[in-house]
Amino acid sequence: MNEKNLDYLKEGLKYTGFGTSLNGELEKNVQAQQPEFRLSIQMPHHNSTMDYTLHFRRSDQSDMYFFNKYDAKLKPDDSTKEVSQTFYINKNSGITAKEAYNLLNGRSVHKELVNAEDQPYKAWLQLAPQAKDQQGNHKVKQFHENYGFDLEKTLQKFHINELQDPQQKDRLLRSLERGNQQLVTAKEEGYEVKRYIEASPQFKTINVYNEQRHLTKRETIQKQDAEVTQAHQAQQKGKDLTAQDQPEERRSHRKGIAM
Repeated sequence: MNEKNLDYLKEGLKYTGFGTSLNGELEKNVQAQQPEFRLSIQMPHHNSTMDYTLHFRRSDQSDMYFFNKYDAKLKPDDSTKEVSQTFYINKNSGITAKEAYNLLNGRSVHKELVNAEDQPYKAWLQLAPQAKDQQGNHKVKQFHENYGFDLEKTLQKFHINELQDPQQKDRLLRSLERGNQQLVTAKEEGYEVKRYIEASPQFKTINVYNEQRHLTKRETIQKQDAEVTQAHQAQQKGKDLTAQDQPEERRSHRKGIAM
């Protein structure tokens, strides 16, 4: 048995969010040297259950196995119809188990991808609910950086307390990019309220939900135009002050690069 290959496969499971619970079954199947095999796992997410079937295949030229793809099926606890999708893995990289859950719930995920020329790029991904390909998979809509959606700038238009602290702000951005519906403290008519928010790149905004996760009007926590302008000016002023605080030698070097 190829121990390095087994360790690599275990890393792939961990990276894609399947943890270590499948490691025992994985090792048994690799030892058996079958041409291909599948592993299944069920994981709860909020008020839903996800069934995952992971596909592994041995190389035709060596004893190495590859984690090529997994099938994900969302089974909501309510009467909503089950939805499924196959997600492909390339070199231990791809959509994670939690991101698959978010995509099947209709939310968007921000990922770094590679084009046909092997050049990296970033884009928001969202499944088209009605459009499917010949394999029965939902077609994937992509909203590239030049589409015009900037999550950080969009959030500045809303009264969200977490944006005032750099660490909380960073955690919020990363969570929304993974497609999560994130709980925040917002201001509505002068009062602090709890709201869930999620990114909506297609419409260049965010969706807002109350504490029961029912969709509500985003305008109730939105700033006035004058407030947005003031916030942007304050942010820019902070960046300028940070630049002035840098050592003279470093500032000169950066200036030379800019030219």
